[in-house]
Amino acid sequence: MKTILACLLAVSVIHAEPKPLFDGKTFNGWEGDTGTVWRIEDGALVAGSLEKKQEKNNFLATTKEYGDFELTLKWKLEGTEGFVNGGVQFRTERIPNHHEVSGYQADLGKGYDGALYDESRRKKMLAQPSPEVLAKAQKPLGEWNVYRIRAEGNRIQIWLNGVQTVDYTETQGVVLEGGKSMVIKPTGIIAVQIHGGATSIVRYKDLMIEELPAKK
Repeated sequence: MKTILACLLAVSVIHAEPKPLFDGKTFNGWEGDTGTVWRIEDGALVAGSLEKKQEKNNFLATTKEYGDFELTLKWKLEGTEGFVNGGVQFRTERIPNHHEVSGYQADLGKGYDGALYDESRRKKMLAQPSPEVLAKAQKPLGEWNVYRIRAEGNRIQIWLNGVQTVDYTETQGVVLEGGKSMVIKPTGIIAVQIHGGATSIVRYKDLMIEELPAKK
């Protein structure tokens, strides 16, 4: 009987169904500046304004950490003044006593759509689509886009509007930045970003996550 139960449990983990990461109505399961930066409109997580500049990067994050997973969501970016940009963080952590976070980011914004950036850690693009691939995937500013992000073991894949834009394999466990040793963790929070320095609005909705069994 124990063997049967163990097998059933293993099957249930392998075939875990995607679950909502955001209920579309409340900030349950999320933390961040929900007083002055983040709000909920029409079932979406929203930040920014077309009348007032967002001074600093700001992140709304899950209270739970995730390791191996597949995440799908829709996002929309509007704005014309400044660095109009956002992003979806994963395997990330907040930097203590700072507005920033550190970790992987599925970037979004003109010239950055579909790319994988290392926020506040290596501070560089880790992988990005060729102009030809991006042309197939990209939509005009102000339209809804779909991201599919899969993190499994040391492999990270990103699809933008059904077109794969990133297939990246992490080869480092520790990086040195600014004289500091920084561990690349296989787990972390998920967060959505509005970038500072722009008069813009970013929206995220229909966030669904499927947790995957840890890949050995």
